[in-house]
Amino acid sequence: MNNELLLKNLRTVPDFPIPGILFFDVTTLFKSSECLKELENRLYELYKDKGITKVVGIESRGFVMGALLASRLGAGFVPARKPGKLPAETIQESFAKEYGTDTIEIHKDAITEDDVVLIHDDLLATGGTAKAAYNLVQKFNPKDVFVNFVIEITNLNGREIFDEGVDVSALIEVEE
Repeated sequence: MNNELLLKNLRTVPDFPIPGILFFDVTTLFKSSECLKELENRLYELYKDKGITKVVGIESRGFVMGALLASRLGAGFVPARKPGKLPAETIQESFAKEYGTDTIEIHKDAITEDDVVLIHDDLLATGGTAKAAYNLVQKFNPKDVFVNFVIEITNLNGREIFDEGVDVSALIEVEE
C-alpha cells in the first residue's frame, strides 16, 4: 500500500463547488499512470475473492476506477447516472447532498438477483450519494452488495449513514 504516493498526488481545492467545501480532486490521481495502477491493484486485491459480478460506478468519477476494476475482475460495469442520461427504462433514487439535492438512475435490466455488486465512487463525504446508490441497487435484490471509495473524509461520518453490516471500505482516509 502506497498511501504516501496517492496523498502526494491528491489535489485539494478550497471553496469548491461552494464556499466552505474542501474538494478532494481525484483527477490528479487518474492522470498519473503510477497512481492509477496503484489504485487498480489495491481495489483488485480487496475484491478479487468476493465473487463480484457487477460494478456500479457513480457518475462520473466513479466510472474511471469502477470500469477498470470491473474489467480486471471479469465483471460487468453499470453506470449510475443523473436523470435523463441513460437511454432505456430506469429506476431512480433521490437524495440530499452536502450542497443540494440530486437523483441517480440505473437501467432496469442492469442488475439481477444472481449478482454480487460492488458500488464504487471516488469519495465518501456525508454519504448521501453512496447511500442512494446502495438503496437503488438493493431494489434489484442482489445476492450481496459491497461499497467502496478511493477517499473517505472520516470526520464527516458518511460511513454512519449505512446500516450495520454493510461492507464499506475506502483506500485513503483524510480529514476535511
